[in-house]
Amino acid sequence: MYKCRLTYDEWKCIISKNRIGKQVDTPIIKGYIGLLTINSVSDKQVWKYNNKDVVVCDNGYHWLSIMPANEFYCITVMMDDNYKIKVCYIDMIDTQGYDDDNVPYFYDLYLDLVVYPNKDIIVEDMDELQEALQTGEITKLQYNQALTTSQKLQDGLLSDIEKFWDYVREIRTILENC
Repeated sequence: MYKCRLTYDEWKCIISKNRIGKQVDTPIIKGYIGLLTINSVSDKQVWKYNNKDVVVCDNGYHWLSIMPANEFYCITVMMDDNYKIKVCYIDMIDTQGYDDDNVPYFYDLYLDLVVYPNKDIIVEDMDELQEALQTGEITKLQYNQALTTSQKLQDGLLSDIEKFWDYVREIRTILENC
């Protein structure tokens, strides 16, 4: 497992960024919500999906982070400079917390869900999850936790994608009003 900070430092193409975020306790979410504004990049990042280019990181883009407390996932909603959703990336996680500099982090359990605006949901990195179990990097309990969390999301929060996008917009509104 590796530690991911919600400053997204592993994205080496990001030259300049600003982050706002806070711990909230509302009827909609209890946990961390944040917004990373990407000021400049060395190279825009493009993912291929259905033979189309999907830009996920570029100058002026925004990434909304949603990490509910006591849950085992972290949502990153990648939006363009007009806040149009490009893709949503959901990491299955083991644990979460805050570093001494008050930046939230999580330990990644490899398995991911990628949600596209056209309502497609793709399960990614199952091979990495299985390899981590086989090499002893994660336990059977952690492996099962990733699978269970992924299925719970697909059966629950992601079962109605329009409601999910409404949830994302509500989270962004909460953050803007904080």
